[in-house]
Amino acid sequence: MTERIVVGAALLDRGRLLAARRSAPVELAGRWELPGGKVEPGEAPEAALVRELREELGVDAEVIERVPGTWPLKTPYVLQVWTARLRPGTGEPEPLEDHDALRWLSPGELWDVDWLDQDVPAVREVAARLRS
Repeated sequence: MTERIVVGAALLDRGRLLAARRSAPVELAGRWELPGGKVEPGEAPEAALVRELREELGVDAEVIERVPGTWPLKTPYVLQVWTARLRPGTGEPEPLEDHDALRWLSPGELWDVDWLDQDVPAVREVAARLRS
């Protein structure tokens, strides 16, 4: 079976990282993640990330760079994460789809939320970047 990519956004603003609390599916509800979603066939991961952030959060974002690493999800999916920032003039993110809350986390607050297990290694990578 061919690996399918799920993209996650380490959305950064003024030294803070955006966390999104899942509202669905039931087994993930209440836990926090980096927003994003599945890459559609023929779609570049960076384009998927911009599309997903528009659909899930109602914002226009710019992809900056890939966070090193690929993390396994349910077969056949793997998670890849990119850093991104809000484009000038876009509004504040809102939880429009699959989320019921958003939080901007400073470096000292990154571990105040219950991250989904598969997002923890990516958050660690981003945390190292925020400290540097």
